[in-house]
Formats: sequence, C-alpha cells, structure tokens
Amino acid sequence: MSHSITKICTDFIPELNNAIAEQTAETIFVLTDENTRKLCLPALMQSEKLQGCHVISIPSGDENKNVESAVEIWKYLSENGATRKSLIINVGGGMVTDIGGFTASTFKRGLRYINVSTTLLGAVDAATGGKTGINFLGLKNEIGVFAPAETVLIHVDFFKTLNDENLRSGYAEMVKHALIDTRDEWESVLKFDLENIEFDKLKILLARSIRIKERIVEEDPFEANIRKALNLGHTFGHAFESYSYKTEKPALHGYAVMWGLLCELYLSHIKLNFPKEDLLRLKYLIKEYYGSFVFHCQQYETLFELMTHDKKNDSKEINFTLLADVGDIRINQTATKEEIFECFDFFREG
Repeated sequence: MSHSITKICTDFIPELNNAIAEQTAETIFVLTDENTRKLCLPALMQSEKLQGCHVISIPSGDENKNVESAVEIWKYLSENGATRKSLIINVGGGMVTDIGGFTASTFKRGLRYINVSTTLLGAVDAATGGKTGINFLGLKNEIGVFAPAETVLIHVDFFKTLNDENLRSGYAEMVKHALIDTRDEWESVLKFDLENIEFDKLKILLARSIRIKERIVEEDPFEANIRKALNLGHTFGHAFESYSYKTEKPALHGYAVMWGLLCELYLSHIKLNFPKEDLLRLKYLIKEYYGSFVFHCQQYETLFELMTHDKKNDSKEINFTLLADVGDIRINQTATKEEIFECFDFFREG
C-alpha cells in the first residue's frame, strides 16, 4: 500500500495548488460538510485550480457518516461525469475525510483523493494512515477500506474556527500517540496548556504526533501487528461513543477515546502493572477537561456487547492494546468480562 504525503502547510494556497497539479485531474470534486462549507471552503476557493470545480456538501456530524450519505456522494459523482481521472478533495474533519476517502476509493474501483484536514482530530487521526470508512448499524467505521490519500494538507489556521470541545477532542489522540511513544513525548504533551491554546506550540506537537502515527503505519499498513498500538483507548472508547449515539448527547470521538484510555490504562495497571502514577495523571487531566461519561451498572452488559462487535477482535475474545509502561506496548491482549466490568467500576468512581 502506498503512503500519503502529509504536509503541515506554511503557505496554504501554493501548497494546495502544487498538490492538485501533481494529480493532473480531468475534473475536480470538493467534498465538504455544512460547517466546512461555510468556515473553510472560501479559503480554498482562492485557488485558481478550483475555479469551476464541483462542490458536494453533506450534513455535518458523525451520525451522518453513513450509507445514505455515501449513496448521495456516489450519485452526485455519477450524475456529474466523474471518471477514473477525476480527483476528489475532502475538506473537513475526520467525518468528511473518512466518508470522502471511502466513497472515492470505491467509486469506479478507485479515484485519487486529497484530504484537507480542518480539525485537530482529523489531522492527528483520520486524515493520515489510509483508513476510510462509514458507520453501519450503530457501529463505528464498520464498513471501510484501506486506501490512502495522495496528499494530506493540514492548515493550522483552520483550527482557530474550532471551539474548546473540538480542540480537546483532537488533543486526546495526541495523548494516545504520546503514551505509545516515549516518556519524553508523554511529558511534553501533558505540559500543553489547554486553557490558553498557543497555535504555534500546537503545530510543533502536532507534527511530532503525526510522525509517530506515520512511523507505525509505514511498518504495518494493514494492521497485522504493531499498528494495533494505535487502537489504545479505542475498544472501550468506541463502545462509549456508539452507546452515546443512542442518547440525547452524542460524545465527540476524542472524548470517548480519552474515557477509553482511562479504562484501558486501568486494565493495563491490573494486568501488566502499568504505573499507577501515570494512570492518576490521566485521570486528573480527564476530570479537569473532559468531564465524565454517565452510565449505570444496568448498562454494563450493553457496553460489553458493543465491545464484542469491535473490528479489532480476531475471535470471540475482545482484543485490547495495553501498556506495561509508557511506550511499552503489548498488542493482542484479552480480558475477562469481570475485568472489563472492574474497569467500568473504576471509571465511574470518578
């Protein structure tokens, strides 16, 4: 599998023009959601390469990353003469780059696409690594393919349109990358001031965070081995996220991952002796900035059931990535139902 070229832009429009020029496309389609159409598309439209392009817009929100939206995109491509020489530019957060990559890579057996990441979460998580997908039957990213973008462009100025919650959602994936990397990285990510975001500092941390992910993806593009490290926090996290869709207030992906990290570091502590001090530092950070996900003992079975559907499971067992220490990754770990319920108890103790 080829790899995307990821660029954190210093001069956005010329870099966008270069990325488009490299693809020599017959026609260009730009995919946005309602938010990015309003907040970010005008900046892109300063490019002479996009004059006369087709703009496809879908409703925003992860609940719209579904088959119906995919069908609408395919239909638009079909009715507007997309060929295998067309190019799709996905402009948005993880939701847009996930569904955009999926529809591009399946239409006519695959169109080339570029991701322009407009959220911190999208930049650090969904835009790089070649995973694409849509949600199905209430399960996260249940349908999808590995198909990397030609180029991923990250323009940090777009992050200034985000509220605190969305910035914190992206920061959660940076915390995860630090935990699977080194203690130095873990310390520097924890030092970042979430109260007063300094975008220049964020840019430096983001570049390092993306390199951690890229290094792992390069080593294991199809998630046979070490790439499973990137799933830290996601087995519990996806269950929380999927469950939250059934409630009035769907959780942001990064918040669900942060809560999932806490459960999986607790599991790491009881099974592999992960340092309690680091577990408590994460717990404090979550209490300070992420609040809690409210559920009761009666919901344990439902959450457990959601975890059994996780794509990472190889057999009937629920598969976890755990840590014996910061940077000491143990993939393909399992846990009993009792241990999983103990993690729920620990999480709810607050």
